[in-house]
Amino acid sequence: MQLKSLLSEAIRDSFKELNITPKTTQVNEAAKPEFGDFQYNGVMALAKELKENPREIANRVALVLKENPLFERVEVAGPGFINLRIDKKFLEDNLLQALDSRAGVREKEDKIRVVVDYSSPNMAKQMHVGHLRSTVIGDALANLFEFLGDEVIRQNHIGDWGTQFGMLIAYFEENAKERAKELSDLERFYQAAKKRFDEDEEFATKAREYVVKLQSGDKECLRLWREFIDTTLAHTQEIYDKLGVKLGLDDVRGESFYNSDLPNLVEELEQKGVAKESEGAKCIFFEDKAPLIIQKKDGGYLYATTDLAAIKYRVQELKAKRISYVVDARQSEHFKQVFETAKRAKIVDDSIILEHIAFGMVLDKSGKPFKTREGGTIKLKDLIDEAVRRAREIIGKDRDYSDEELEHIAKVVGVGALKYADLSINRLSNYVFDWDKMLSLDGNTALYMQYAYARINSILRKAPEIESKKVIIGDELEKKLALKILSFEDILNRAYIEAMPHLITNYLYELAGLFMKFYENNPILKEGVKSEIRDSRLLLAKATANVIKKGLNILGIEVVERI
Repeated sequence: MQLKSLLSEAIRDSFKELNITPKTTQVNEAAKPEFGDFQYNGVMALAKELKENPREIANRVALVLKENPLFERVEVAGPGFINLRIDKKFLEDNLLQALDSRAGVREKEDKIRVVVDYSSPNMAKQMHVGHLRSTVIGDALANLFEFLGDEVIRQNHIGDWGTQFGMLIAYFEENAKERAKELSDLERFYQAAKKRFDEDEEFATKAREYVVKLQSGDKECLRLWREFIDTTLAHTQEIYDKLGVKLGLDDVRGESFYNSDLPNLVEELEQKGVAKESEGAKCIFFEDKAPLIIQKKDGGYLYATTDLAAIKYRVQELKAKRISYVVDARQSEHFKQVFETAKRAKIVDDSIILEHIAFGMVLDKSGKPFKTREGGTIKLKDLIDEAVRRAREIIGKDRDYSDEELEHIAKVVGVGALKYADLSINRLSNYVFDWDKMLSLDGNTALYMQYAYARINSILRKAPEIESKKVIIGDELEKKLALKILSFEDILNRAYIEAMPHLITNYLYELAGLFMKFYENNPILKEGVKSEIRDSRLLLAKATANVIKKGLNILGIEVVERI
């Protein structure tokens, strides 16, 4: 249910009855309980425009709103704030929606096709902690867009072309006997090849020759190149499977995919007057910024050229209306220039949303980039294994799990902790990695949310069958819990617009906290509680659990029935 939309519609209708057109009808949650449930603050700006007393306008609007059965009470406060208290009967009549398979959330009416570009691992290297945020945030947003009804095309844009592959193929050829063993450790193989490239000019020349061969379609070079790509992608798929991320081989669109389009693209940009030659290079110029180079003096292309070709493909071939790039914040200037170029060249028009969904760095507790004790980059595989190991130690203490059950719960809790810790902060902030915090039962963590879900399910398992399907809002705590449950769709829609997963985690944490207060003060299975009150509270519990499960699933996090 879009509760805020209903309230805004009521505000809009009341103004319409008064023949007034407001600038906004948006409502906000009341800052304090005594103000009601929601508050409308748009009268002051309107009164200034109409040159009327804001409180007088607010009183006229309030008189109309009082006739709406949606409200229990409507009051005007201060210079013209309108405080709104939702009628309990409305909540009672609508709460059961949260028990359905979508937790009461409807799909969008204006469905579009969305491309989400995320993860982008390095070829011929293992995935490391630096890939965690793009992968986790990107997958959560793709899930959200999909859940709300958009057609989502996941794209894993990999750097699978260029000088590095000439270097690798040259080293590969020199070490034919050792290559099978060395390819099992992609990182070591890459480092050895890079060392030769940097230190041996003859080898570097040979590597550049291989680049030319590769780009010319040499069969043997292409075969070796394909072997590198397939080996790397097999490793990344293992990581995606461990993380429960919905990326597969069909989602891979590397730089090589767009390579044949680059000459035509550069020519098109020149013909449209968007690109100009400067000292032999083809550039796009901006005020007060360095130019964006799309073709070097030697004829080589750059990341920007491929990104522009990808935008063109995604708009013209995939028919995307929203293209979301989940990439490190340090690439912000690059994407600003690429997006501006695409608009200048009319590759996109105003109907297409191009967005850089930026995120901060992963830091250690001292505020430095998160690395191993030796200063190396932490492999993502090792990080996931460590999370599962720590979860196993925490949840396995004094519990009667079978080995199989313990392993399953440890995986769900460990992987969930990694993801949730990342998603629970504003993505624009740097992310401080802290094992103790992420696997804590206190605070806004995955384990807290998973425990809350398991605890509610424990209550439901012990309860008799619910006979009455009627919700009875008995006190303010029950009302707050019902309001929060029915606000789920509003939160998802806001997270969709702003591409901010932490709005969902914050909502779920507040929902779980409200339920705990409700459960402590409103006994459910205690002897003496009337059956209709018990059933009503069980329905509130069931709805809470359903929303928590659905919210976590959208974020890519599993739940377990008991912890």
